Amino acid sequence: MTDDSPRIPYWHLWTDEAGISRQSRCHMTEFERKSMSPPAAPQWQGQKTRDGATVFVTVQPVGWTGDWHENPKPQWIIPLSGRWFVEAMDGTRVEMGPGEISFGEDQNTRETDGRKGHYSGTVGDEPCVLMIVQFDAAPTLAAACRFR
Repeated sequence: MTDDSPRIPYWHLWTDEAGISRQSRCHMTEFERKSMSPPAAPQWQGQKTRDGATVFVTVQPVGWTGDWHENPKPQWIIPLSGRWFVEAMDGTRVEMGPGEISFGEDQNTRETDGRKGHYSGTVGDEPCVLMIVQFDAAPTLAAACRFR
């Protein structure tokens, strides 16, 4: 990493040692300046996984909420339009829209006071369109900021 390399923020929803989901503000900082495909000019690149992945788009209608649940797999959630929120078991609520990203990795939580995983839903008066990139890899446990 050099002084002018990118520092890209993301939210990480993760599970602590006690099985409680938490939100941490993290930054991707490991980038390399190289061509994606020569002769294209170099750009900053940071490969974050080599695991198998599934990509899909989901549309949450206005007023949609997802009762307390865990992410089905470790996954990047990238808002394309609209806004949504995610509330962790520790009470941290984060609202996100286009240009903000989150890594959902709250598997293996323990139900506490009727809460398990996270609670999420749309914000505002328009649907929220999300691109999801799910990984086949197992989740990490008790460690925030998985990607650097």
